[in-house]
Amino acid sequence: MVRMKARIGRLALAGIILPAAASLPMHAQSGTQARLSQPTLDETPASPDSLPLEGIAAIVNDTPISYSDVRERARLLLMSFGSQPNQEQIQQITGQALEQLIDEKLQLQEAAEYEVEVASEDIDSAIQDMARQSGATRDQLVQQLLAAGVNPSSLEQQMRADIAWRRVMSGLYGSRIRISENQVDERLQQLRTSSSETQYRISEIFLYAPDASSQAQALEAAASIRAQLEQGAPFEMAAQRFSSSPTAATGGDMGWVTLEDIDPALAEAVSEMEGPGLSEPIAAGEGVYLLAVRNRRAPQDVQSVVSLTRLASQTGEREALVDAMDRISGCDDIETVARETDGLSAASLGRIALSELSEDAADRIAATATGEATDIFETGGRLSVMYVCERGESGGNLPGPDQVENQLFGQQLSMISERALRNLRREATIIRR
Repeated sequence: MVRMKARIGRLALAGIILPAAASLPMHAQSGTQARLSQPTLDETPASPDSLPLEGIAAIVNDTPISYSDVRERARLLLMSFGSQPNQEQIQQITGQALEQLIDEKLQLQEAAEYEVEVASEDIDSAIQDMARQSGATRDQLVQQLLAAGVNPSSLEQQMRADIAWRRVMSGLYGSRIRISENQVDERLQQLRTSSSETQYRISEIFLYAPDASSQAQALEAAASIRAQLEQGAPFEMAAQRFSSSPTAATGGDMGWVTLEDIDPALAEAVSEMEGPGLSEPIAAGEGVYLLAVRNRRAPQDVQSVVSLTRLASQTGEREALVDAMDRISGCDDIETVARETDGLSAASLGRIALSELSEDAADRIAATATGEATDIFETGGRLSVMYVCERGESGGNLPGPDQVENQLFGQQLSMISERALRNLRREATIIRR
C-alpha cells in the first residue's frame, strides 16, 4: 500500500505529548533520517517559562524565531496534555514547539515567494472549525487559550502557515495531478473485493524508520506512546501528532480493510487479536506501527445496481422513438419529451440490481454508458429503450467514483506537499541558538 511520510495540516490543539517520541519526526516533517539527526530535545530548556524573556531562539533564512514565540507555542501544545506533565515532557514539547515554528517559517517564506496571502477571515473561519470540532465556540476557545496563558496570535500564526502552504501546493501542483478512470475503477474494484471478505476497522500510528538505528528509536517511542494510550490518551490525537501516515489527518483511521490490504506483519498481529484492542509495536516495511482494532464485520454481498428509466413507443413506431431520443440529452429530459410526443410513455424503474435482470437485459445495460440509452429492443409487443441514469453498489457501503477520485487526488497532493517541505528544510539555512 502507498505510504506517505506526512501530511501538511497540523493543528496544535490536536497534539499530545508522548515522552520517547521527541527524537522521532513529527508527521509534518517527513520523518526522514535527516530529521532524526536534529538536536535532541534534551538540549532545550526544561520549561517554556524557563526560556529567556527576550532573544532569538533560531534563525530560518534570516527570519528570526524569538524565545517568546517558542514559549507561546509550547504553552499552546501543553494545553492538549490531559494530565499534569512532568519536566521531561515539558522539555520535549518545548523542543517540538521550536521545530514546528521552523517549518511554519519555511512555509510562509515559500508562500511569500508566490505572493500568496491569507485573509484574517480565513484564519477566523479555521479557528471556528477547530472550536466546533471540540464542541466549543470560537469565543470559548479563545478564553481557554487566555486562561492557559496563551496568546491567541500563536494559534492564528499556525493557521496562517497551514492555509498558505495548502494554497501554494494546490496552486503549483493541483492542476498537474490527473486521476484516470482506470485508477478510480481499480480502486473501486479493490473495495468491492474487500467487501466480500472479513473486514476490520483499524486506526494506525506509523513512525517512519528506514534503517536499523532509527527503527530502534521508533520501537522505543512506540512503546512509550502505547503506554500513554493505555492510560487513556486519545488515539486520534496521538496519530495526528506523531503518525507519518496520510491517515494522520483523520486521527489514524484506515477505514474498513481486509487482512490482504495491509502488510503481512500487520495482518498477523490483527488476526491474533481476539477483539477490539491495541497492538504491540510492530516493525514492518519502513517503520513501526501501533494499531487500534476498533471493530470487525463479516463479508458482505456487494451487487452492482443501476437506476433505469424506460422510454416506450405505445404504437410500435420506431421513427417516433428515434426522434424522441434525438431530443433527449439526459435522464432529466425523458419524461418531458415523452409528454410532448404522442404515442410515447416514460417510466422510472428505480434502482435495480443487475442480478435481478435477465441475462440479455443485464448484458444490454452493462454495455450502455451512464446517462445513455440502450439500443432499441422489443418487449411485450412494444419498442423500447432503457436509459441508464445512475450506477452504484449495494450491500458494501462503497464510496462513489467522485469520492474515490477525490481521495486519490488528496493522497497524491499530500505526497507532493511533504516532499516539497522536506526539500525546503534541506536547503534552508537554520541556526538554532
